[in-house]
Amino acid sequence: MKKLNQIVAQSGAQVFREIVPVALFSIVSSLVLLPFVFFLPIGMAVFLAVLLYVPLCTGVLYATHRMLEGGKGKLRLMWQGALKFYGASLVYGLMLAVFGLILVSSWWYYGGKSGTFYFIIAVFQTYFIAMALVSQVYTLPLVVQEKVGIFTAIGRSFKLFIANPLYTIGAFVQIVCLTVILGITIVGFGFLYVGMIGIYLNMLTANLIRKEEGADSESGVLEPIGDDAFSKEMAGGPSAAALR
Repeated sequence: MKKLNQIVAQSGAQVFREIVPVALFSIVSSLVLLPFVFFLPIGMAVFLAVLLYVPLCTGVLYATHRMLEGGKGKLRLMWQGALKFYGASLVYGLMLAVFGLILVSSWWYYGGKSGTFYFIIAVFQTYFIAMALVSQVYTLPLVVQEKVGIFTAIGRSFKLFIANPLYTIGAFVQIVCLTVILGITIVGFGFLYVGMIGIYLNMLTANLIRKEEGADSESGVLEPIGDDAFSKEMAGGPSAAALR
C-alpha cells in the first residue's frame, strides 16, 4: 500500500497528463452547478444538486476510472456513468443532504440557546457528522470500480475507514483543502475541481483495494472484484502504472 503523499503526487501527475479531459469534465459539471448556486433558493438548489449534480460527479468518477485503466477521457463516458449509476448517486446525494440538514438544524437549535451544555451537544453532533462524512469517502469510487450496490459500498467504505483511519482522515483533509482553495478562485473550481477529485478519489480507493487484495492473497482467500478491467489493474495494468 502506498502512502498518502505518494497518492497525492501521483494524482497531480495524472491530472497534468490528462489536463484536457480533466478540464472538460469540470467545465461541463460546473455549467450544471452554476444555476443552482446563483439563481435558485437554497432548498431548491440542494434538491436539484442531489438529482443532477451528484450523478454527474459520479459520471466523472466513472470516466476518470476508465481513463486510469488506459482508456481515453471522453465526455461520452461521463454521461454513461451518470446514467449507469444514477440510483446509487441519488441515494448518496440524499445521505449527504441529510447530514447537512442535521448539522444546520443542530447549530440553529442548540446554538441559539445559552449554556455550555447546549454548545457541547452542537459540537458533538458536528463531530459525528464529520466522522460520518469521512467514513463515506470511498463509497462512490467503490460503486464505480467494483460495481457493487450503494448500500454494500457504504458498509465497505466504513470498514475501510476503520481499517485505515489516518489515511482516510488525511485524504479527507486534502479534499477539503482543495475544495476551499479552488472554491476561492472560482475559475479554478470551474475548470479543474471535479476532474481532479475524480482522479484523486479513484487512486485513493484503488490503493486500498490493492492492499485488501494483497491481504486476501496472503490468507489464501480472494474476493471477486466484479470488474474484469479492474482485475487487470490489480494485476499491474495501465492504472497500476499510474499508481506507481
